[in-house]
Amino acid sequence: MMFVRPLSRTASSVAYSTPTRSLAQILLSCLAGDRLRRLLPAAHARAVVSDSLGDLFLANLLLRGYSKLGLLHDARLLFDGMLHRNLVSWSSAISMYAQHGGDDEALVLFAAFRKSSDEVPNEFLLAGVLRACAQSRAVAFGEQVHGIAVKLGLAANVYVGTALINLYAKAGCMDAAMRVFDTLPAKNQVTWTAVITGYSQIGQGTVALELFQKMGFDGVQPDRFVLASAVSACSVLGLLEGGRQIHGYAYRTAAEKDDSVINALIDLYCKCSRTSLARKLFDRMENCNLVSWTTMISGYMQNTFDDEAVALFRQMNRAGWQLDVFACTSILNSCGSLEAILQGRQIHAHVIKANLESGEYVKNALIDMYAKCDHLTEARAVFDAMAEYDAISYNAMIEGYAKQGGLTEAFDVFGKMRYCSLRPNILTFVSLLGLSSSQSAIELSKQIHGLIIKSGTSLDLYVGSALIDVYSKCSLVDDAKAVFSMMHNRDMAIWNAMIFGHAQNEQGEEAVKLFNQLRVSGITPNEFTFVALIAVASNMASMFHGQQFHAQIIKAGADINPHVSNALIDMYAKCGFINEGWLLFESTCGKDVVCWNSMISTYAQHGHAEEALQVFQQMREAGVEPNYVTFVGVLSACAHAGFVDEGLHHFNSMKTKYGIEPGTEHYASVVNLFGRSGKLHAAKDFIERMPIKPTSAVWRSLLSACHLFENVEIGRYAAEMALLVDPSDSGPYVLLSNIYASKGLWADVQNLRLGMDYAGAVKEPGYSWIEVMKEVHTFIARGRDHPQAEVIYSVLDELTSLLKDSGYLPDTSELPLLDENG
Repeated sequence: MMFVRPLSRTASSVAYSTPTRSLAQILLSCLAGDRLRRLLPAAHARAVVSDSLGDLFLANLLLRGYSKLGLLHDARLLFDGMLHRNLVSWSSAISMYAQHGGDDEALVLFAAFRKSSDEVPNEFLLAGVLRACAQSRAVAFGEQVHGIAVKLGLAANVYVGTALINLYAKAGCMDAAMRVFDTLPAKNQVTWTAVITGYSQIGQGTVALELFQKMGFDGVQPDRFVLASAVSACSVLGLLEGGRQIHGYAYRTAAEKDDSVINALIDLYCKCSRTSLARKLFDRMENCNLVSWTTMISGYMQNTFDDEAVALFRQMNRAGWQLDVFACTSILNSCGSLEAILQGRQIHAHVIKANLESGEYVKNALIDMYAKCDHLTEARAVFDAMAEYDAISYNAMIEGYAKQGGLTEAFDVFGKMRYCSLRPNILTFVSLLGLSSSQSAIELSKQIHGLIIKSGTSLDLYVGSALIDVYSKCSLVDDAKAVFSMMHNRDMAIWNAMIFGHAQNEQGEEAVKLFNQLRVSGITPNEFTFVALIAVASNMASMFHGQQFHAQIIKAGADINPHVSNALIDMYAKCGFINEGWLLFESTCGKDVVCWNSMISTYAQHGHAEEALQVFQQMREAGVEPNYVTFVGVLSACAHAGFVDEGLHHFNSMKTKYGIEPGTEHYASVVNLFGRSGKLHAAKDFIERMPIKPTSAVWRSLLSACHLFENVEIGRYAAEMALLVDPSDSGPYVLLSNIYASKGLWADVQNLRLGMDYAGAVKEPGYSWIEVMKEVHTFIARGRDHPQAEVIYSVLDELTSLLKDSGYLPDTSELPLLDENG
């Protein structure tokens, strides 16, 4: 709005008459009481009739009255019509706009004051305009006002100084705020609140709490705003005990009843995973506001109590509260985490009704919710309907496609993002790397790595761990180590990614060496580190290392973690210590389905079928629902024991009783079940009736059974079918060759060898290992890589000579393909 001063008027000296005096007294009493809204229009009308508006004191009182009531239009009409204005007039008008959200208008008025008035601004006027600068983030304008305050010697005034601190703090310029703070000779509660809140908002909770402590030493009693800011600082740092102490002080001073303090405490307890305490505070609130509801909902969501978040949202809705952007975003996140598509759609309907759909945050939350619920068509519809896109929108869409393995679709969205000149951020790169690693798309991963280097984010910890992961999964351990070496400020995730990389690529010794470096660095390993190390011990079948890691796990108190206990059970089983695995299983509290699966698979793999089935029965009695992996172990146990009827019963119950769709592993187990029982024709018929296309592994199960029972006809058919699926697989060649050799069909053996060479199928050499004197020795068939290979072969030759001298003749009928291929 343009400001024009009425230059045609002059300041008139209106006599301070009795009517004017009485009107002023009435207005003064109204400003201090609750009759203002009723009496102000009448007083204004009386002033117009009595021609008293020329009295500056009375006009300023009317201006203050309209400002207090928030009647900005009426106040501005009065202000523009004033014959004369003083500092009080200008200060009242500027403060009015600053208090009621008219920040831009306040700045315009200040500029007009500087042009049209010869008066020097006082501390109240400067404080009002600085407040407007802070609220509108007009830092440059505020700096000019700061310069004026310095020239006038008002920068050290408590009102101006506090307003300056508030300006710089809200803009995140805490160095400038502290320079002003340190120059103030006197500080009030508002001053302390501004600087403490500023540090809390930029994540420097430690500094905020140090200032809070200093405030107490200076004898300033904290008010509710300071307490709320201090609690927020504790939330940032996760200082539960510090927050409880402030809670106790708030309780003693009755500040606990203030909504802003309670809301800050709810946020603290939620961020410190004390949701039950947060809920008690919430339930005790006399007047919950929208912030209270959304903070509690968000707290449930952050702690993965998604059912409670959805239930509280429904309660909020029944209580008549209108949704805001923050509430919608929080509850949509919970719906996504729960994959609760029905509730998510209901929230979407609420969003449309409340006319919140145009908000970027809400749209991004909708995309994320639909993507997490695997409804990518609806997610894409929301995405395509957006008028403007940001990195969050693209990231949500890319993450949705990545979750379903949609490599092409994800990179199409990424291409569109780059075409629109939107700069990818760290989350974009991490999502794409996760997708390319899951599909071993190494060339794509390298291209993404190139873009990461160009963007200057290659040293970011999240990106670094994702790069190490993708290179490790693609068996490029040297590249993963190169990335690891470049990361100077490594966190636990970086160390874990590299240890996992070595473990995945069967480099157990390297993983152990890296773990020792981790311990030297002073970083405390977590449960994920121990899971990786236990996997190393399992792969090496090294009981020595396994027991060492187990001891360290107990010392670290990580043995109660379900992932760690499950890995330990698996490790003891693979090392052949089944009883120790069972004892560990029995001592595990709160066994989840993975824990039960580990024990069932352990017994099944070691041929203890009855024990495996007993554990499965106990699992069902404990009320734990079996999953896909459970039945792989159960069917394997039945196959080993020849329990055909029981195995078929469990197989049929998968879909009818538990709603689990059988997969390749289950079909292969049933074929193995028939085959081990000699029912080769039943196994063949079962494969041909499968609703899914049989893989090479399924046909190999039948082929193994044919080898066991020396059935050439069905064995030849199974081998042909397996090779049709995967011509490069050496397994069918070896198994069929052994069948031919057992029947003395040497010409067929020779033809099979030629066919294997023509197809380029190479048999992987077998290997074994043994632990001697706390060191694992690995032996590869026909290999001479062992440092003591010459001595070992010399002893072996001597043993062979002794066997021959004693009349022993080895059976080589099953080794026709090993002569050349190892």
